[in-house]
Amino acid sequence: MAVPGHQAFAIGTYLLKQRILGRKRYPLNLMLEPLFRCNLACPGCGKIQFPDDILKKNISVEQALAAAQECGAPMVTIPGGEPLIHPQIEKIVEGLLKQKRYVILCTNALLLERNLPKFKPDKRLTFSVHMDGYGEHHDHCVDREGTYDIAVKAIKAAIAQGHRVITNTTVFEGHSIDNLVKLFDHMMELGVEGLTISPGFSYEKAPDQDHFLSKQRTQAFFKQLLDYKREHKKKWDFNNSPFFMDFLEGKRDYECTPWGMPTYNVFGWQKPCYLLTNEGYAKTYREYMEATEWEKYGTNSGNEKCANCATHCGYEPSAVSDGMSSIKKMIELGRATAAASRG
Repeated sequence: MAVPGHQAFAIGTYLLKQRILGRKRYPLNLMLEPLFRCNLACPGCGKIQFPDDILKKNISVEQALAAAQECGAPMVTIPGGEPLIHPQIEKIVEGLLKQKRYVILCTNALLLERNLPKFKPDKRLTFSVHMDGYGEHHDHCVDREGTYDIAVKAIKAAIAQGHRVITNTTVFEGHSIDNLVKLFDHMMELGVEGLTISPGFSYEKAPDQDHFLSKQRTQAFFKQLLDYKREHKKKWDFNNSPFFMDFLEGKRDYECTPWGMPTYNVFGWQKPCYLLTNEGYAKTYREYMEATEWEKYGTNSGNEKCANCATHCGYEPSAVSDGMSSIKKMIELGRATAAASRG
């Protein structure tokens, strides 16, 4: 099972509490961006295209911890940019763990091995290594030779030191099933605990606008990938919800719940989600929740920016919430999780 039992129990308890309290909109996972700066320039990324004065900014340890307290989400994912560039990233992680939150630190792993001494293994801390393909395909996606081998070496070092490691793969048009099979097989051989996967999003600022999947192509691609997994009985432990995987291959239909993964960064609380960078910002979490015009976003909103989105930050919360919506769904989710773990 990719998600540890203690984490699944904590999240399940949190979700049940929200339902008992009658809350319809609540955060599940805070996307905490401490900076936009990065040591790579991936052509599909829309986070590193800001002016230099913005790229030089960091949120402080105090700001990061206050945002987590204000939001109250049980999980915090730390993307970027490259979080390991932040001069006090270990203090941010340490503070979040003291708040009893589950922390996922995303990294391209170029700086991971040298920074491992800053972090103590903790059951609530996970390193999520960005791996967009096997070997040269990954190097092409991030536009730098040798990054795959560096990441593999860092993954081995992190696992050897007792850290929990998962990977994060973004799928673009032109990605082959064969290459993903090689990647996932290799990651499982290394001892990676979970594979997170999601179709790419067409960031307005991204240099490459030609390789983002349409929703129809997303469903066709993921059906082919998951059919291969089932046919060949591959024991790939996905870190995604089984219901989200169903959604990706067109077996379930969800509306986006962007408030499920709110984003806080150097500008404040980003409306409405991690992906849309030009919709404005709120100074407080309360303002973000109350002032965002949620009806303007989502697949069925008529918003062209959202038309082909099927990414995890909008639809994973929908899938997770659905899985806890009834006893019947919880039983179904449990069976799906068990079946996925068996391959």
